[in-house]
Amino acid sequence: MVKIVKVQFHPAGKLYDFNSGDLLFSQGDRVIVETERGKSIATVVVGPQEFAETDIPEGLKGIMRKALPEDLEAAARNIAREKEAFAFCLAKIKERGMEMKLIRVEYLFDGSKAIFYFTADGRVDFRELVKDLAHTFHIRIEMRQIGVRDEAKMVGGIGICGRELCCSSFLREFEPVSVKMAKEQNLALNPTKISGQCGRLLCCLGYEFETYCSLRKCLPKCGKRVQCGDIAGEVAKMNVLEGTVTIRTDDDRTVVLKGEDIKPENITDRQKKPQKESEKEPAGDHRREPRETGKERRERRAETKDKDKKEKQ
Repeated sequence: MVKIVKVQFHPAGKLYDFNSGDLLFSQGDRVIVETERGKSIATVVVGPQEFAETDIPEGLKGIMRKALPEDLEAAARNIAREKEAFAFCLAKIKERGMEMKLIRVEYLFDGSKAIFYFTADGRVDFRELVKDLAHTFHIRIEMRQIGVRDEAKMVGGIGICGRELCCSSFLREFEPVSVKMAKEQNLALNPTKISGQCGRLLCCLGYEFETYCSLRKCLPKCGKRVQCGDIAGEVAKMNVLEGTVTIRTDDDRTVVLKGEDIKPENITDRQKKPQKESEKEPAGDHRREPRETGKERRERRAETKDKDKKEKQ
């Protein structure tokens, strides 16, 4: 059996599996791990869990050790260096008039490399900027362009609900969100109401989408005719959460019925109203005549000119 722990490198970041070996860890411990970028400091999110060797993912790396006080001090120094690099880079961007927005600076744990995250509408030529940064900080520089959703996750903030943004507090991965989710929940399709801080559709639109879809299956759609006992009429409104529909009867009354009381065989399509005599099209062939081509138009004009000449003579 192999003991595996799940760690994160940033708050609400993606979880990664590491082999804990014989070391004992608990949730919240700071640990030093070996990654493709070198040594990094991470936080244990899920304690050790035993797995069979056949279930171990390929390329699983082990945790080196628990973070020592000097490791935490090094991490704190990196945070201070990140602030300094951010201020310097921001000043250079303004000085050069570059069309890009600096979001965050991240130093590797060993301080050998700094990653500058930014957003931009298109491609940006930052070669001269990289030279300035490398000349000032004497480390490797990487410029990484990110999307607006990643920007919101890094910066954080308060949503229209009054709570901290989902992406920066607990949402580890972005899921696709569509306008269909808002329609299914009877939400107003107002961009300011269904968009988040990033300008994209709210991630929370997908939280209850499947629930609404399953509840709607038990209710007849608006416009359908239903028969329940001595009540017959057309569905005018539905309440998905309460599981009820409002029926407008043939004598113009409104009755609220539970969806479970309406049998599927008693649900039919709305009857089409008979067309009035005044609205009917008169009998006859109303097909449009074929349009005259350019060649036919020129020939007709030539014939008209010849005819006019003969009449003058």
